Amino acid sequence: MGTTDAFRPDPGRVRAAPYEAGGLLDVLRVAAVVLDQDGRIVLWSPQAEELFGWTAPEALGHYAARLLVDEDNQQEVLELFAKVMGGGGMWAGVFPARHKDGSLRPLEFRNMRLEDKDGDVYALGMATDQQIVRDVERDLALSLRLVAQSPIGLAVLDAGLRYVMVNPALERIHGRPAHSYLRRPVREALSFLGDRDARAMEDSMREVMATGVPLVDQFVVGPTADPAAGERARLVSFYRLEDPAGRPMGLATSDVDVTDRHRTVTEARRRLALIADASVLIGTTLDLDQTARELAEVVVPVLADVAAVDVLDTALQGNSAPAGDHAAVFRALAVASADATDAVRAADPPGEIAKYDADRLVSRCVTTGHPVHLPHVTPEDLPRIARDAAAAELLGRAGLHSYMAVPLIARGEVLGALDLKRTRNPEPFGEDDVVLAGELAARAAVCIDNARWYQRERATALTLQRDLLPKPPQNLVGLEVAYRYQPAGAAVQVGGDWFDVIPQAGDTSALVVGDVMGSGINAAAAMGQLRTAARTLSGLDLDPAQVLRHLDRTASGLDQTIATCLYGVYDPGSDRCCFANAGHLPPVLVRPGARPALVDLPTGAPLGVGGVPFESVAVPLTPGDRLVLYTDGLVETRDEAIDARLEELLRLLDGRDLDLESTCDLLLGELRADNDQDDVALLIARVSPGGR
Repeated sequence: MGTTDAFRPDPGRVRAAPYEAGGLLDVLRVAAVVLDQDGRIVLWSPQAEELFGWTAPEALGHYAARLLVDEDNQQEVLELFAKVMGGGGMWAGVFPARHKDGSLRPLEFRNMRLEDKDGDVYALGMATDQQIVRDVERDLALSLRLVAQSPIGLAVLDAGLRYVMVNPALERIHGRPAHSYLRRPVREALSFLGDRDARAMEDSMREVMATGVPLVDQFVVGPTADPAAGERARLVSFYRLEDPAGRPMGLATSDVDVTDRHRTVTEARRRLALIADASVLIGTTLDLDQTARELAEVVVPVLADVAAVDVLDTALQGNSAPAGDHAAVFRALAVASADATDAVRAADPPGEIAKYDADRLVSRCVTTGHPVHLPHVTPEDLPRIARDAAAAELLGRAGLHSYMAVPLIARGEVLGALDLKRTRNPEPFGEDDVVLAGELAARAAVCIDNARWYQRERATALTLQRDLLPKPPQNLVGLEVAYRYQPAGAAVQVGGDWFDVIPQAGDTSALVVGDVMGSGINAAAAMGQLRTAARTLSGLDLDPAQVLRHLDRTASGLDQTIATCLYGVYDPGSDRCCFANAGHLPPVLVRPGARPALVDLPTGAPLGVGGVPFESVAVPLTPGDRLVLYTDGLVETRDEAIDARLEELLRLLDGRDLDLESTCDLLLGELRADNDQDDVALLIARVSPGGR
């Protein structure tokens, strides 16, 4: 194949396209005029007729200088014509041309020498309106400037999806220079995205090229060519470029860097999620230590690498926080950390008391009631953060670089502080972090305050409850007894359970267990009143049913007090125990050589209902028999039927030759292992083998 053939268009590939207006030459409306060597017009295009006003018959054969140039400029034009025809090269410039209507119009000219095969010489003149040229130049320059200076990353690809233009903004967004894109296919140029994402990008471009339907603002998060820049978030758009005839010419892309916006939205969502988690996870119980742990665990590691919750010892005692420049004494409640670091060892162990001098930042936090924010911690700051020199050294080794302490304020009272540190997270605490920590601390402080008051009320009720329980009974005839009182777990209020063993005249003994419905101080106080009334009535030698009738009237006189009660009187002379029941669970009779059984008693109505009769039932007893009296906290659970739990109680008592104290321990250990939601009163009485 010859050189000429190598550049000849392939007939199979190149096809003539029909002419359609709208191209650049149509916009410019370029007129073509050909002059012979004497300067006569021999060719005249339709655009020349439009530009100069002369028709072809009117212009052909005339001297161009006389027809198109005014007299003042004819000599200059003739000299330029002679220069071009003499081989002086092309002449270009702006020249005033005369229109048919006599007006002069500045036109942009290009003149060049032509030669045919016979050696004859001609001059080709091309002209267009100067203003049109200037407008096109201006628009082109403006377009190029807009592309170059646009903050939006722009690129143009040819029909084969190879880059032909990349603007500076796209260089910055992708982190690679324009020359690394040019003439390269998409997948190669975007290889820094990874093969999968680059392939997906190419597939999207091909679809836009095939359908002509733009892809607008596709959200993409991915790496850049510069690993140090990290991931960037972009809104990517593709649209097909078409010629005036609507034929695809290539593809244009735009990339809008929305990384900052994406980070802001992501951070806002993270903060809202953290607040939502705090609302659900903090304050699940009324246990003070548990509430503090929940707060510390919520903020780690989302907000801080190490978090500590400390409550002022004065707040636990019911006193106000120290004011002014005073040392602060804290009780450490919780510490949470993303991993075991020296910063954790520098924190105060939960449960211990720690004193911080007035110059410490956490002391300033609780005395002023305002957050303390140290975005960048220096070695000189460590002594103001740690409680002592050893802790400061540990914080330095852990890499503490940002610190914040936020007061825990509830109902206008400073309760303590939430102490936050960053050691691994490279970002310092910002002002938004201070606001977020303050929001979390405010929510948690209310829960901590509720737990604090609950704990104090529970301690008061428990003290009252224990003080009202009986002392070890003396001078019981024919009976041996053992008993236990076990309060509910720390997260549950103390109830009104009680028991009593009361020696009576005539060698009889009263056995009592009861349970006031409700919890807290009111229940404990009502329990104390009913117990006192029962002790008083027991000295009147009344039948058990009569005692319950009097107790029912007493309970009705108390403010909406309802209680269950089992009252029995053991008479060693008749070897029997007479019971009356006010809505209480039945006692268990454990007889040697027989299976334990529930004593069949009329249930009766609880005390406080009023006007309901009670019935006394005598149960025969023999030496060695045991009676087990208890409150519902021993057997009731939320997920098992009461019948199943009572059967378990009987099973535990069956065939075990244990002393009374060991039996109490067995029942509490087995039946209360996973159930501490209620108080328990347990009383076991055994008929002495020797009788009286």
